[in-house]
Amino acid sequence: MDNNQVLRLLGRIQQQDEGAFRELYCAFSRKLYAYALRQLSDPAQAEEIVADTLYEVWKAPAKFRGESQFSTWLIGIARNKVLMHWRSRKPDAEHDDVAELAEELPSDAPGAFEVMAEQQRSAGVRHCVDKLGHDHRECVHLVFYQGMSVSDVARIQQIPEGTVKTRLFHARQKLKQCLQRMLAREGEEPLGETS
Repeated sequence: MDNNQVLRLLGRIQQQDEGAFRELYCAFSRKLYAYALRQLSDPAQAEEIVADTLYEVWKAPAKFRGESQFSTWLIGIARNKVLMHWRSRKPDAEHDDVAELAEELPSDAPGAFEVMAEQQRSAGVRHCVDKLGHDHRECVHLVFYQGMSVSDVARIQQIPEGTVKTRLFHARQKLKQCLQRMLAREGEEPLGETS
């Protein structure tokens, strides 16, 4: 949905048009949820962030002036809400970033070993991403999972584009090292080294 369509919907939302709000919600809620879930690793909290973010749009649709992509502006609001959530947490609150492996497979299921190996690798990649610092992890998520440009990420994180590029460079290096250690434990060739 381009900014012109969004601006038309926002104009209708300003007139309390619930149908326009539903359309906007359907267009952007999944992207917001993916962002919030990645940052918080808690589905209930992610849903709350989505609801709070879109409530801000319902309350004051005129705040979006079209100076950036609407999705970038929305992620910026969600990011502030995620940061407020983290600040409000008690220091001793538990926070489990590691996702459990999915379902158990019967040992006689065809391809059970391959499926379990893939699940372990996915968990390993998530583990490596989770080991990144917050700013680096957020850059990686916005660029590679949300498909945002460097300039959009710079606006969201309120930093220069060069800093985003530097964060992405260092994040990729740390991910590569972490994944190489993981592969070495599995007895495979490290990344970037082929026979």
